[in-house]
Amino acid sequence: MSAIDSLAALEGVIGKTPAPVNLKVIDHADANARRWLAASPLMFAGFGDGQGIAITLGGGDPGFASTADPAVLAIPVDLIDDPALAVPGAGFGSLFLISGVGETLRINGRVAGTDGGILRVAIEECYGHCAKALIRSDFWSAEPLGDWPGDPGSFVNASRFMALATIDAGGGADLSPKGDPAGSMARMGADGLWFADRPGNRRADSFRNIVVQPRIAAALLIPGSTGVVSVRGQARLTADESARAAFAVRDKTPLLAARIDDVTMEMRASAALGRARLWPAAAAPGDIRPAKMFADHVRLNKDKGLAARLAGAFVSVPGLMERGLAKDYKDNLY
Repeated sequence: MSAIDSLAALEGVIGKTPAPVNLKVIDHADANARRWLAASPLMFAGFGDGQGIAITLGGGDPGFASTADPAVLAIPVDLIDDPALAVPGAGFGSLFLISGVGETLRINGRVAGTDGGILRVAIEECYGHCAKALIRSDFWSAEPLGDWPGDPGSFVNASRFMALATIDAGGGADLSPKGDPAGSMARMGADGLWFADRPGNRRADSFRNIVVQPRIAAALLIPGSTGVVSVRGQARLTADESARAAFAVRDKTPLLAARIDDVTMEMRASAALGRARLWPAAAAPGDIRPAKMFADHVRLNKDKGLAARLAGAFVSVPGLMERGLAKDYKDNLY
């Protein structure tokens, strides 16, 4: 396999991150994020440092995570599947879901402590993520499943959703959603575990992290079940045509494929998924408006340069953000 081993090589395949993409990132939980957390019953979380990264889930009734202080995310440790991962100083990357909503909320930062049974995270980044992964995986159309494949390899091959946790050179964590039809999400073979890139939010944090720090962790799901396969290993990116062609969907071939070597896998029922009761999906809350959150975050971004001013003018046009998202989901799903 011809690996992509530099940021220049990566950008040669996927292009540079457009500057306006980073304008949706703020450094605290604003009113939109607080409403989102109040409606969210499930979190995926990655905890990492310079030595590696691990992933777990947290969940309960909507609002189990909160931000009384806009700079601090608070989560009861007994609602996290693997609370021992929350070591003070560890990098933290998270993804919060709301029933019936395709978009997700990402909050990144550092573990500040776990006093009094509460995990506290100092927030460094807060932003919304597009709905493409959940649309491609038919995440919210699933019905409850009582059983799932009995071995990790078969589970991986049947999975339709993955939360991918990576770390940068300084131990900062990131967590990105991936979604595809079963058989195209991830594949376990004799040469390792493979997954593909798909269009997303254009930040490409996970792939940039893999280039400089290949240790990854991932949680793979079959929507409808409470089973999770947790994966750890070292990822390598490639643009080889034969590797990418195996993941073609709707005549669209991804730009990148990734192989995870030195794989360790653990399959178990997630208590957090059980408490979250995601399926059958409830109707989306009426006060959750992802496009408004995206637009408000652009306005709140501290960058006041020309690109920021132009982006602010764009998001100020009523309905333009909603129409832009709908068109992107239609035209750039794969």
